Amino acid sequence: MSGVEGLPVGRRVAYWRSRRKLSQQQFADRLGKSKSWVDKVERGVRSLDRVSTLQDIAAVLRIAPGALLGADAATPPAEVAGRAPGVERIRAALCRYEAPLDRPAGRRPVLTVERLGREVAHAWTSFQYARYPQLIGQLPDLLGDAQRTCLRQPEAGRGPLVETYRVTAAVLVKVGVPELGWLVADRAMHAAAGDRELVAAVAVQLGQVLRAAGRAGEAVSVLRAAAYRVAPPVLEYGLPAELSLCGALLTQAALAAAQHGDEPAATELIDEAAGMARRIGDGRDHYRTGFGPTSVDLARTAAAVESGDVRGAIGWHERTVRRDGWRWLPAEHRAAHLLDTVRAYLHVDDVTNAARALVDAERTAPAEVRHRPAGLDVLARLAREPHAPGTVTRLAVTLGVG
Repeated sequence: MSGVEGLPVGRRVAYWRSRRKLSQQQFADRLGKSKSWVDKVERGVRSLDRVSTLQDIAAVLRIAPGALLGADAATPPAEVAGRAPGVERIRAALCRYEAPLDRPAGRRPVLTVERLGREVAHAWTSFQYARYPQLIGQLPDLLGDAQRTCLRQPEAGRGPLVETYRVTAAVLVKVGVPELGWLVADRAMHAAAGDRELVAAVAVQLGQVLRAAGRAGEAVSVLRAAAYRVAPPVLEYGLPAELSLCGALLTQAALAAAQHGDEPAATELIDEAAGMARRIGDGRDHYRTGFGPTSVDLARTAAAVESGDVRGAIGWHERTVRRDGWRWLPAEHRAAHLLDTVRAYLHVDDVTNAARALVDAERTAPAEVRHRPAGLDVLARLAREPHAPGTVTRLAVTLGVG
């Protein structure tokens, strides 16, 4: 292995693929990716910054993931150094089954549907402001409250219960625990069954969970099915809420297709979503989707980064953030987008703009950088650059990454 220790990750993939006597097509088939995706990875056009993807590649090549990381093995893509405090309490809350087993809830009263609705709305606000540690601390009790209220008032309580599951799945993806998020999204899907719009709303988080778990192909299928199930028969007569849901699902499907290496499908899906976004405009937040023309074009940035078109990604970013709609998006959405943009700038060795984007992300929503695997990973990469500014290196030292 000594001959490849100094090579980039993509070249190491090519080395081990050759050692295993696999063609690019054979390797792609075993991974469930396209040959184009493999080629871009090996040429360094497309980065490998998901732990699940590295693990899948290592499994196909029958090597340890560290053999791909080489010199970087000491600082692998961040899975969040440890797990966010409180995640185990969420796991424990999901294991209690207080409501169906009629277990005592201690001293906590059964909340009214109205009170529960306010608590869930507060949880979503915390998520949109990226207050992840606080939200994770609140969710165990909220999960129990939502289950008990729904048991007492099944019809009226179902919506708040589904929304509680949705926000829980969303934050678990953020802090790098997609397998638990998958369980929560599955429960949400079963709770929403029979309500077309609630099912579609849950599918947004289910798609995010599947993507985070490295199952992008399955995510495309689920998201497409959910989108077309909720799509209005005639686009021109569609209500804003159903257009937002359908468009958000198509946008998520486009991101999953890009992650899966299917660039034509990603382009088709995101163009279809853009048509719906033009009918809605910016500044709406139906079903907590934040869907509109600006969010679609930010997704074009993320899809372009996934596909290796970093120049295109930077172009979409620089045009889109000048709009009024950029300022109307939640802090969580803006900061998450800026992390995608950091990746794009690093691909073209633009350390200055990468640092500006990361500092802006940290200023906008600190937890996006400090409590997310993607944020810690990008920070570590940027801090290793020879010309990284002091603000970046100091933050990396403070957080113990780099």
